[in-house]
Amino acid sequence: MSHSNEGKEATKLTSFVSSNFIRDIMLEDIKNNKNGGKIHTRFPPEPNGYLHIGHLMALVADFGLAEEFGGLCNLRFDDTNPEAEEQEYVDKIIEDIHWMGYDYEDRLYFASDYFQQLYEFAEQLILDGKAFVCDLTFDEMREYRGTLTEPGKESPYRNRSKEESLDLFRRMRLGEFPEGTHTLRAIIDMKSGNLNMRDPVIYRIKYAPHHRTGTDWPIYPMYDYQHPLSDAIEGITHSMCSLEYADHNELYQWFINNVKWQKHPDDPIPIQYEWSRLNVTGTVMSKRRLRRLVEEGYVDSWDDPRMPTMCGLRRRGYTPASLKDFIGRVGISRSPKIVDAALLEHCIREELNSTAHRTMAVLRPLKITLTNYPEGQTEYLEIENNPEDPCAGDRSVPFSRELYIEQEDFMENPPRKFFRLRPGGEIRLKGAYIIRCDEVVKDEEGNVVELLCSYDPETKSGSPQAGRRVRGTSHWVSAQHAATATVKLYDHLFTKDNPEDAEEGKDFTDYVNPESLEVLENCKIEPRLAEAQPGERFQFLRQGYFYVDHVDFAEGKLVFNRTVGLRDTWARMNR
Repeated sequence: MSHSNEGKEATKLTSFVSSNFIRDIMLEDIKNNKNGGKIHTRFPPEPNGYLHIGHLMALVADFGLAEEFGGLCNLRFDDTNPEAEEQEYVDKIIEDIHWMGYDYEDRLYFASDYFQQLYEFAEQLILDGKAFVCDLTFDEMREYRGTLTEPGKESPYRNRSKEESLDLFRRMRLGEFPEGTHTLRAIIDMKSGNLNMRDPVIYRIKYAPHHRTGTDWPIYPMYDYQHPLSDAIEGITHSMCSLEYADHNELYQWFINNVKWQKHPDDPIPIQYEWSRLNVTGTVMSKRRLRRLVEEGYVDSWDDPRMPTMCGLRRRGYTPASLKDFIGRVGISRSPKIVDAALLEHCIREELNSTAHRTMAVLRPLKITLTNYPEGQTEYLEIENNPEDPCAGDRSVPFSRELYIEQEDFMENPPRKFFRLRPGGEIRLKGAYIIRCDEVVKDEEGNVVELLCSYDPETKSGSPQAGRRVRGTSHWVSAQHAATATVKLYDHLFTKDNPEDAEEGKDFTDYVNPESLEVLENCKIEPRLAEAQPGERFQFLRQGYFYVDHVDFAEGKLVFNRTVGLRDTWARMNR
C-alpha cells in the first residue's frame, strides 16, 4: 500500500466518535444554520520546522472534523517570519499531510498571498483612527506596556495625526527606515487587563528575504494581526488553536470587528476556539530544541526515527491509522494533557498485531549444525503468516542441515527456569522439529561459535507423530537460504519523561539516551524478507514489529527499523 493510500484508508476509519466541546459547538452551529450550516476550518502551520506529534491534534481535528461534517479544510502556511522559514519546510509539511491521507484539494494558501490586502487593511485602520506609527524601540515599548498588576502608559506617538502616520507607514513600505525605528501599532487600551490589548504591534520593519516574495516587502505583519484576517479572507468559520493563544482571543476578535474585510454582509465571521495542546512523555515539542538535536548531532536528521516529527514517526513504522487512533483516544478538551508515550505505542502495536505478517529474523546469529540431518537436503515447512488473521494464509520456509538461532537462546551454564537450549537440552524450532544440543564448538578465545545438534524426525510440527513436548521454542533461519540485512533497534530518545524540566545546571540534552539506537549489521532473515518493499511492516517473532525503511531503501539499502517491541505496558496498565 502506498503511503498516500495508507492515509486515505485510515481516514475512512477515523472520526471523533466520542463527544468533545469543539464537535458539540459545530453540531450546535449546524443545527442553528449558523454560517448557512457550513463548517470551514484551516490547518495553519508556520514553515519554520517539521511537523511533530504536538501538531497532530490540530492536524487530525482541523481536517477530521471538517470531513466529518461535510465541510472544507484549508492548508495555510503562516509565513510572516522570513528569517526562520524555508521552502524545505513547506515541502515536508505538505508531504506529511498527504501521507496522513488529508486532501486540501485546491485550497493551498500562504499568509504571504495576502500581504497586499493586509497592508491595505492597515492603512484603513490608520484612517479610521485605530492605528498609529510608533517610534519607540521594542525595549521602550516593553517598559511602557506595564505589568499584570500595573496599567501601561500610552506611547508619546499615539496621538500622531492620521496623515503623519499614514505617510510614515507608506515610507516604511518603501524601505526608507532602518529596522527597529518604526512600528505600526493598533490603538486599543493601554489599561486593559489583557496585555495583548495594550496597543499591540501590527507591522515591524524587517529586511530579510522571504522564501516566496523575495525582497518585495521590507515590512511584515505580526501573527496576531495576520492570522484572524487571513481566516476572514478565506471564509473560515471555526479557527482552532491551542490554549496558549487563549489570551489572544480578545485581540483576534478585535481585528475581526474593526477591520473592514467583509465583501458581503453574509460572509462567515470566524471565531477562535482553543484546546489543550498535546504533550507526550519522553519528547520535546519545541522546534528550536528539535533543531538543536539535529544540528548538534544527537540525531541524524529531522526524520530520524527517534524524533517525534511526523516524518520520524513514519520512518519508525507508525501508520496514519495508528496516529489518528491515538488522537481519538486522547480526545479534545481544555484540560492540560501529558500523555504517556506507552499509549502511542499501544495504538500501533494493536494495529500491527492484526495486520503484520509474522516472520523469522535472527538478529544475533549463532550457527547450528544438525549432524543427523541429510547433507544437501532442503525441505519446505508451512508456517502461518498471522494467527490473528484467518485470511493471511501460510508461507513456505526452507529448512536445512545448517541453521541460525539467536545467541541468547543458548546458555552453557543457564540459571534455573531457562527454557532455551543448553548442553544436553532440547528445544522446539518454530514450525519445525525438536532438536538436542550434543556438542558446543568454541574458538581459541573460548567463545561459542557453533552448536552441534541432532534433530528428532518424529517431532515435525503439525504431523500426527509430533508427540512429545518441550518447554522452549526458538525461531530460526536456514543458513543456506538466509539473507543478510541491517536492523536498527530504537529506544526512547530521552531518559527523562519531561526532558525540558531540567535540573539546575543541566540542559535538556543531558537527558538524551546514549542507548537510543543499536545498529545490527549481520542479521539473518527469512529469504522472503530479502524481497521486502519499502513501507512494509512485519512482526519478527519474539523481537517486535519492524518497518522497511523507505528512505534507506531509496538509497539501495535494506534496513528494518524496529517500531515497537511486543510488550504492551499500556494494555497491562489499563486492564
